[in-house]
Amino acid sequence: MNAHRSARLQSGALVAASSALLLSLACTAVGPDYEVPARELPATWHEPSDSGLAAGTPELASWWRALGDPLLDELVTEAARANLDLREALARVDEARALRGDAAGERFPTLDARAGWRRSGESDNTPLGGFVPVTGIYSAGFDASWELDLWGRVRRSVEAADAELAATLEDTRAVAVTVTAEVALNYVELRAFQRRLAIARDNVSLQEQTLALVRGRFEAGLVGESDVAQARTNVATTRSRVPTLETGLRAAENRLALLLGQAPGALAARLAAVAPIPVPPLSVAVGVPADLLRRRADVRRAERHLAAESARIGVAEGELYPRLTLSGNLGLAAEELGDLFAGDSNTFGLGPSLRWNLFDGGRLRARVVAQEARTEQALVRWERSVLGALEESENAMTAFVREQARRRWLLEASTQARLSVELARSQYTSGLADFQTVLVSERGLAELEDQLASSEAGIATQLIRVYKSLGGGWDEGALSLAAGS
Repeated sequence: MNAHRSARLQSGALVAASSALLLSLACTAVGPDYEVPARELPATWHEPSDSGLAAGTPELASWWRALGDPLLDELVTEAARANLDLREALARVDEARALRGDAAGERFPTLDARAGWRRSGESDNTPLGGFVPVTGIYSAGFDASWELDLWGRVRRSVEAADAELAATLEDTRAVAVTVTAEVALNYVELRAFQRRLAIARDNVSLQEQTLALVRGRFEAGLVGESDVAQARTNVATTRSRVPTLETGLRAAENRLALLLGQAPGALAARLAAVAPIPVPPLSVAVGVPADLLRRRADVRRAERHLAAESARIGVAEGELYPRLTLSGNLGLAAEELGDLFAGDSNTFGLGPSLRWNLFDGGRLRARVVAQEARTEQALVRWERSVLGALEESENAMTAFVREQARRRWLLEASTQARLSVELARSQYTSGLADFQTVLVSERGLAELEDQLASSEAGIATQLIRVYKSLGGGWDEGALSLAAGS
């Protein structure tokens, strides 16, 4: 009795020790435990918070609504559903999700079913020839195998796949940011071309009036033919701008169609009506630089790639350690098909196997070092993405503020230029000024009004770039629309 009890205690102790060992190994994972990198960023933007910038929290999810154009809102929504780049990015998410499932599948046993028939015999020219009869064997059964993840190699592989899936999601968000910004930029550009076309045609009309005036004075013998020729040159020069502007208008229209996954010309009817250039708000909240780490999809994507490369160090190190696999089989075998399912046709096998690469010329260790170098490269790429985000944001803010100042001066200049044209024409009619003064003033007016229209579009364009640089232009709802969910 005591001996039996002692054996039971020893057996229990062995089971407990084995369980503790397996539990300890289950918590072991080779390779570094990943920590999100940190980088000190400026507390404030270099561009002063005035002249259109504010330090509040920006509204980024639907920033294009700040431009106050319902048609632009419609185009952005349609692009989220139909843009081809976004659809391709979403397909990459499906691929990454499937690859993550493939990696996670290594944690579980594999089970294979088999069935077959084999006929075999020995050569007569061997020691067993003539003694071993030719036989045919029917067989069926199951084979199972399970590698125990003693060192966390599989867990690190799943960790890397999780990070790659997250990086792919961030890449999709980055595509959504770009698509939204491109729709808005091309829409503003289209409206700017419409405005510039109207200005060019107005100036052609103004210069034709001047031509008629000069022709009348020439016929009256008050001026020479050179004035008529110069007036005609002025009209022709301004008219020559119209085809170029029409080409730009059509290109912006076609680009918008492509962004919406449609053929060129598909939006012609919707965009034919002339509308004003979208007017941005006088002030925009830009937050603080540290927000970029949270908002910028490209920065977050780079951080997730870094996490994946760090996890792969553990995968590489796991190859340095033994692999323990449990395998077994259960089946049936018989010489006659009718006996295959008889009770004495059972076959089975069960047992562990250990594989450990003891010498490989240093290849596995070299792979670990190479993976550590890839991780360092990923860290550098993350740091570069952070600095690039700062640069893009600062440049966009500066351009937005400076373009507002430029527009104010162009508005004053164009107002004075129109007065100058009226005065020059009056003086020319009165004989107090030559025709060259009229030509210079009319050309200056045409140029300044064109620049003013471009500047008004430039303010909207730079605001779009500010929002894009801050990470605006996507939300989960938009991605759900694109995915068709």
